[in-house]
Amino acid sequence: MTSSPSESVLITVTGKDQPGITSRLTGLLAEAGAELLDVEQVVVQGRLTLCLLVRPSGASDALEPLLSAAKALGVTLDVEAVDAPAANRRGARFVVTAVGRALGARQLHALTQVLASHGAHVERIARLSEPHLGSVDLHLRLPAGQPPDALKQALLALSMQSGDFDVALQRESLFRRGKRMVVMDMDSTLIRIEVIDELARAFGVGEQVARITERAMHGEMDYDESLRQRVALLEGLDVAVVHQLAANLPLTEGAETLVRVLKRLGYRTAVISGGFSVAAEALKARLGIDFAYSNVLEVRDGKLTGRTVGPIVNAQRKAELLESLAQAEGILLDQVVAVGDGANDLLMLERAGLGIAFRAKPRLRAAADTSISAGGLDSILYLLGLSGRELLELG
Repeated sequence: MTSSPSESVLITVTGKDQPGITSRLTGLLAEAGAELLDVEQVVVQGRLTLCLLVRPSGASDALEPLLSAAKALGVTLDVEAVDAPAANRRGARFVVTAVGRALGARQLHALTQVLASHGAHVERIARLSEPHLGSVDLHLRLPAGQPPDALKQALLALSMQSGDFDVALQRESLFRRGKRMVVMDMDSTLIRIEVIDELARAFGVGEQVARITERAMHGEMDYDESLRQRVALLEGLDVAVVHQLAANLPLTEGAETLVRVLKRLGYRTAVISGGFSVAAEALKARLGIDFAYSNVLEVRDGKLTGRTVGPIVNAQRKAELLESLAQAEGILLDQVVAVGDGANDLLMLERAGLGIAFRAKPRLRAAADTSISAGGLDSILYLLGLSGRELLELG
């Protein structure tokens, strides 16, 4: 176990975990005057793996005492010479988060196969979910000078093909765990329905509204005009119907958990929706959301007039509201998360530091930073860097 003064060695310790192992071994290294260059430790199901990268002091066999100590501690110790640490540190760092109902060997094999095909070096895998294996973070490096776009598209294709887990790629940076605001669309995102469709069905004009929606989706009219025509069909609807629907909105899976945890952590939350203010304000009060912006239906003598009041909350307006809200709260755009499901959300998602397409069409999923389709809204918490253990502590 001799080594030259300039040679770095990697000491790998494995065995049954118990208190005092790291203390004993680092103490011996300190007594020998060895320079500690790097350290990593993990315990999985009571089994310890401890890696110590050191540069021994002097030409003598300074590491010999570690062998007897390891034997006394009941662990196995392996020592090998390695290259200089800087040689393994080049390239941009990213975090891939996989979230599903359950992650098994098949899912992780498919994921790591994609990473390997793009030259990614996985440096660490950390379990996030509790108690079952449903989410993991993979910390990795991409080769120097290689943009992440191709890997992002490959991971999106993987999640779309599998259908049972989502994969998100984020650059490892100060802002990944430093988000301060989450902005959400309402219809088909925070709630499971489209409010205008439900009102149209209740008023007997569901088919007419659906035809206008379809024309807008095919590019035959812009969003503003499609909204005006659809709202016009609601003229004469009793406003009590709107309030009754708003009082019983079906929340999307994970919505309550997401907002509750965000509030506990001090995040600001907002609904920015092309839907209607009666519903958005009801959600704001029900979930404790900080802000709500949406279209206002004009009411006269207890009936809808078939018009809206004020500017229409379209794609451009959503992006502007996100920016102005972040500015008013003193929050950088890099610290904002935006979540939506439709083309009307694209600009908002692009302005945010992290844009998430939630159960969206392929076009928005491809354009967003990442997407969630297999899980609920609470999956977003894993993308913010939180672990299941931390979520359990929050209650």
